[in-house]
Amino acid sequence: MSNLIKKLTSRKFLLAVVGTVSGLALAMGVDGSEIENIVATIGGIVTAASSIIAYINGEAKIDAASAGKENANAEQS
Repeated sequence: MSNLIKKLTSRKFLLAVVGTVSGLALAMGVDGSEIENIVATIGGIVTAASSIIAYINGEAKIDAASAGKENANAEQS
């Protein structure tokens, strides 16, 4: 439970949430011409997706580093 709370309050996660929410807001709430709406929608989707991808990539690197430390400790024993 402590690990879950730590992940939910991490800066990476919070920034991913903010990026996703702002991207979705951009994608759904733009007034203007049709072309502006299309560009804003695509930009919003890209912003939301890139926030999620960056968070997953960061967590994967942390997990890989952690696994490397565990393997090194196991080999030394």
